[in-house]
Amino acid sequence: MIKIYGMPTCPYCDFVHQQIQGRENEFEYINIGENIRNMSAFTHLRDNSPVFDHCKEIGDVGMYGAPAACSIEDHRSGRKGC
Repeated sequence: MIKIYGMPTCPYCDFVHQQIQGRENEFEYINIGENIRNMSAFTHLRDNSPVFDHCKEIGDVGMYGAPAACSIEDHRSGRKGC
């Protein structure tokens, strides 16, 4: 089972969520905006896993993991996203 952490307000997360619809036996989508336990689980994973090191270095939230996704700089310049 692959866990996917996301939020419906993030276009990248929303896209992934749509792609896994009907595949609940393979993927578990966890909405981190739904409750504080989900957010806490995600931030603990992000803050303690080296997989997210590059995302943190460049200011990404880390939900999507691609270098250009969810960048804080993009948000400061007016780009909408997660």
